[in-house]
Amino acid sequence: MRRFAVCLLVVMQFPIAHADTKSGPKSTALFVKQHQPAPPLLKDAVLEDWPQFLGPHGDMTSREQPLRLDFGSNGPPLIWEMHTGTGYAAPSVADGRLVFFHRVDNEARVECVDADSGKSHWTFGYPTDYKDRYDFSNGPRSSPAISDGKVYVHGAEGILHCLELETGKPIWRLDTAKEYNVPQDFFGVGPSPMVDGDLLILGIGAPKGPCVVALNKNTGKEVWRAGKTWRAGYATPTVAKLNGRTRVLFFAGGDDDPPTGGLIGIDPSDGRVAFEYPFRSRIVNSVNASNPVVSGNRIFLSSSYNTGGVLLQVDENDQVSEVWRIRNFGMHFMTPIMHDSHLYGITGAGTGDAELACVKWQTGDIIWRDAPKWPTTVKQAGEPREISLSIFRGSLLSLPEGFLILGEKGHLAFAEMTPKGYTEQSRTSLFYADETWTPPVISQGLLYIRQNKPDPVTGSQPRLLCYSLR
Repeated sequence: MRRFAVCLLVVMQFPIAHADTKSGPKSTALFVKQHQPAPPLLKDAVLEDWPQFLGPHGDMTSREQPLRLDFGSNGPPLIWEMHTGTGYAAPSVADGRLVFFHRVDNEARVECVDADSGKSHWTFGYPTDYKDRYDFSNGPRSSPAISDGKVYVHGAEGILHCLELETGKPIWRLDTAKEYNVPQDFFGVGPSPMVDGDLLILGIGAPKGPCVVALNKNTGKEVWRAGKTWRAGYATPTVAKLNGRTRVLFFAGGDDDPPTGGLIGIDPSDGRVAFEYPFRSRIVNSVNASNPVVSGNRIFLSSSYNTGGVLLQVDENDQVSEVWRIRNFGMHFMTPIMHDSHLYGITGAGTGDAELACVKWQTGDIIWRDAPKWPTTVKQAGEPREISLSIFRGSLLSLPEGFLILGEKGHLAFAEMTPKGYTEQSRTSLFYADETWTPPVISQGLLYIRQNKPDPVTGSQPRLLCYSLR
């Protein structure tokens, strides 16, 4: 069966404190190394929290500025690092705190640390026996959501917790796999929880429904359920305005045979399904994992596995029509970014066919493709060897000054991307490690990168790294 996926110093160590909880075991303390203090913030800086998957705007864009992006080959200054367990979940940052979800041994663990220093506030853990069917990571994929002093985490096996941000104390818990009769998907639970007002919205994907549920974020009680046919893939629910009306959008498509899935649009006031649009690869071993991109009353969907992309128009009656379709612009699991009437994304299903591409929003025309070559020195049998790497299945983060690019093997680049092409301004290799698939996070001038695999060159183990762009 095909395998696939759905990025001179004073050293201080801070022990991790424990949340006082009866629903989870006490966790073995981890340690955070602080390499240097974070520089002070500029008074006129534009800053944002990053409280959820894909950032404050749900689209991998940040308005933060000014930032130091000319980091060169030495890279940006490393502020602190935390050695981590397994998983692919990105951290979330709000109110000066960073929340990180991973697995250590047989415990799913939520860490809350000071975003500037890495000093621990609390740790919450619970037992997990999740095992990945394809021998990828056995840790969580879903990123935390932070809202109104609460943290929401959805584990790979389907256990959902609501915790106090201040203390880590559990407020409520729900076993979504049991409650909604959801069997394990290809890689466990992937969609991250999303908060809209008083609703906590989850992609569930039960075989006979619901596809999406909304819970009261304070109590965990179900408010509504929607959709009866499609399994959840690895995209996350998002909220958008279409024709002046709010809609919850969920791009579904997971483990079912024959494969089904597509876009479901929901009225969040009552859970009514406003529209559905089927869009899914014909390959059984495939998923929909890239979030929809919305501009005006149009929605772009994309998927890998010989699927491509489609631009949809939604009219005032919630009727959906196709504007254009493109075969060779399909995202594996990254979400493309809309900028100045063009889409920028990393296409392809594997390292062999992954490349940057620019597509015109109005027409679907591919303006350019590029696969930058990055010479890298690695060690083989103790001897240095030059190899050529590229972005591969990496991530993009849009900033006012340009794009940050995190490559699959641990490269970080800053580049200008316009319809005229790709112009690299700065690049460094943070580490040399596989599966750097977790999207980067930026908040309050600090950049957080997750290293998911050991680095065979330096010997560094999986870590969460905090760099300064201040």
